[in-house]
Amino acid sequence: MSDNGTPTKTISDFEAKLAEADKSVASFERDDKTIMRRARAFMRANPTTIPALVLVICVLAFGLIAPNFLGGYPLSLVLQQVTVIGIVAVAQTLIILTAGIDLSVGAILVLSSLIMGNLAVNLGVPTPIAIAVGMFFGGLMGATNGVLVAYIKLPPFIATLGTLSVFEALKQWYSNSESIRNVDIEAKASALLWFGEAIRFGTAKFTYGGISLILLAALIWYVLTQTSWGRHVHAIGDDPDAAMLSGIRTKATLVSVYTVAGVICGFGAWVSIGRIGSISPIAFDTINLASITAVVIGGTSLFGGRASIVGSVLGAIIVGVFNTGLSMGGVDDYWQKFATGILILVAVALDQWLRRASQ
Repeated sequence: MSDNGTPTKTISDFEAKLAEADKSVASFERDDKTIMRRARAFMRANPTTIPALVLVICVLAFGLIAPNFLGGYPLSLVLQQVTVIGIVAVAQTLIILTAGIDLSVGAILVLSSLIMGNLAVNLGVPTPIAIAVGMFFGGLMGATNGVLVAYIKLPPFIATLGTLSVFEALKQWYSNSESIRNVDIEAKASALLWFGEAIRFGTAKFTYGGISLILLAALIWYVLTQTSWGRHVHAIGDDPDAAMLSGIRTKATLVSVYTVAGVICGFGAWVSIGRIGSISPIAFDTINLASITAVVIGGTSLFGGRASIVGSVLGAIIVGVFNTGLSMGGVDDYWQKFATGILILVAVALDQWLRRASQ
């Protein structure tokens, strides 16, 4: 106290030092300026970059191993070989974008082709109507998958595994396990073979089927990136609950995705007839896994929300380049499968690495 009896104010050591304390605001932002982080962010934002780079490297590498590989004919032959796989991969990309998977795409493709062939060749229905009916049933089968996933709440893997068996049984019953020969198709419904016809540019030979694959990929890319439906599909794949709360009709949109995928498979059925020249109930028995392989290699995330239509097409071409290049290099078939398996593992590991870029 002071001499006059009034109390004096004392300042503790803590309060005295408080004015000297650091007043800077805490920052929790990550330092993303390293080259590796920038590269990872770029690849995540541009998923097509990786398959495009891999394709260029593969073509150059196999060009060194087998010099004839770089000719116009071998490269155009690769596109012919992967045309049907590429079309089905486009359909599969739409499903995987929603964090689903469709194991029945191959059965939808074959059953649609059998419907087209039976109507046009055996029953004499005009070919355009037969094609339209086949694509309609492709969409109907896809919609069935969509209803099972969206409304019955079955996991996509289980739902499409079940319909795979159903559609496989239906195609054997419908066709009586009999094929439709090329000579019969040419005589009664030659328009079914139109996508097998080709135009030449020098030594390169491009079928109308290969051209249709490129046009289809461009169309679906535009729909996914430039329309509200495409944005809704991306939103459902990224976070279905948030998409529903934002006003998106998630169930109806899911059904529409599976339906569109079925129609694309129906279109692929028409292309496949021109590609192989006949219609068989046992054709394309491995196309389910082949389409998933192309989608994964092409940069589409198996967890949904991120997809690349162009990448899926490039993924199909990469597999075709690998198989053709290794064959021309004299590599046995089992090593071709080994190389494809390594590609899948690397692609999935890379997807996991890119997903951690946003975490």
